[in-house]
Amino acid sequence: MVRRVAVIGAGAAGLASVKCCLEEGLEPTCFESSEDIGGVWRYTVTSRRVSVYRSVITNTSKEMSCFSDFPFPQDFPNYLSHGLVLEYFRMYARHFDLLQHVRFQTTVLSVRKRPDFLASGQWEVVTEAGGVRESHVFDAVMVCTGHYQEPYLPLASFPGIESRFKGQCLHSREYRDEQEFRGKRVLVIGIGNTGGDLSVELSRVAAKVFLSTRSNTWVLSRVSAHGFPRDMVGTTRFNHLLDWLLPAALTRRIKFRKFNSWFNHTNYGLASSKSSKFKMIINEELPFCLLSGTVVLKPNVKEFTESSVVFEDGTTEENIDVVLFATGYNFSFPFLEESVGSAIDDNRSLYKCIFPPQLEKPTLAIIGLIQLTGSIMVGSEMQARWVTGVFAGWNKLPPPSRMMAEVLKSKENLKMSFIGYVDKIAACAGVKPSVLRLLLTDPQLALAIFFGPCSPYQYRLVGRGSWSGARAAILSQWQRTLKPLRTRVLADTSNTFLPPAPENFGKTFTALSFCET
Repeated sequence: MVRRVAVIGAGAAGLASVKCCLEEGLEPTCFESSEDIGGVWRYTVTSRRVSVYRSVITNTSKEMSCFSDFPFPQDFPNYLSHGLVLEYFRMYARHFDLLQHVRFQTTVLSVRKRPDFLASGQWEVVTEAGGVRESHVFDAVMVCTGHYQEPYLPLASFPGIESRFKGQCLHSREYRDEQEFRGKRVLVIGIGNTGGDLSVELSRVAAKVFLSTRSNTWVLSRVSAHGFPRDMVGTTRFNHLLDWLLPAALTRRIKFRKFNSWFNHTNYGLASSKSSKFKMIINEELPFCLLSGTVVLKPNVKEFTESSVVFEDGTTEENIDVVLFATGYNFSFPFLEESVGSAIDDNRSLYKCIFPPQLEKPTLAIIGLIQLTGSIMVGSEMQARWVTGVFAGWNKLPPPSRMMAEVLKSKENLKMSFIGYVDKIAACAGVKPSVLRLLLTDPQLALAIFFGPCSPYQYRLVGRGSWSGARAAILSQWQRTLKPLRTRVLADTSNTFLPPAPENFGKTFTALSFCET
């Protein structure tokens, strides 16, 4: 029987995991290698560990990113700086008294099966703190180190960068702010959210910024119809149902048309409506930087010389001072024993992106190794709720052979639908709300759930861990969205657009929301 649980990492996923363990009557011990909570959201000027850069703002809004039974303060802005996210984590940890279960400045060196693992499912965890090593025995382990671990630096794909190029070369992990790039000519490689953000920020101080990409990319704004957060308008069960019902070609065409209604991506060299493979990033300022020439979009790099870069279209840019790789990260679990860690290629090699299916006992869970179209924090909390239910014996897993078979036939993309994935895990945990049942018992709430934002509170309405404040949180989420904007009272409010009442969702959101994401 599982009792003692090791939680590795005290970021968002780690804190949620500790809380979920406590709710299920388990005894968690969280090991955090640094001196504080927060994970990547705790900004630091040193590059010894991965953290966000100074200017980062969340891509998902507060109502769509919070822990499911702990809303952000209503006066917090809808999109948050790293400082406010960390403050929220501290509030969460204090409210649920989590810090007493965290051992700071303690590094996990190894996690290995005990000799009697086939019978007990137990793990031996070796840690180091202050130069002293210690061995522990745990009934289960939750790995909450995320996927921002080892920088992915594909130097071999860029001939000449190591043998000829004389300028500076670094990964975005080493970036903290723009000051050291003042007056320099900078090439940013990679157009994910980080590459877009850093290109815009550098354009304010650099002599010139070039942004190289090989991907078709649609650029979206955080601000949606009538000024509401994009994810609150677009991430709805109604939209999710339409995506499932309509032919993929049609939904893609509608989305591309919506994306191009802001600006024509083909004119900017970003994406074509005929693109079969594409990515989406959030960035309000990048289109203007491209329009004003402070950022210049370039194709993939062919090769480097001593001070210049040659692109695949034959063009050359001279006197490049810095190459900044915004090429993402590789995940790794160096502390896991080889037989376990080597079998994890990516989240698709895990059952439901969580459990290594080959283990004889399901007492190891990887939390937060997911990429969603919405908040990873919300997805991680849902994973933790299900996993701790499994550990406590409330939720059951199929035998390893069936889990392995499902993993082998799974064709999930690395980036998954937020509603699709979280609903799937919620169903496993027995906490997925039923819109049809609510229509019979609480029509107002049912309409809000179906046509309104699929906010985390929905997963606290039923089942284990239900929260008495969930209904009120759902019905008041638009008020909390508008609260931080009410800093100046206008005499004439006749043109104010208020979010639709639940009884009008069907009429209003059908017109406004489809394919906002």
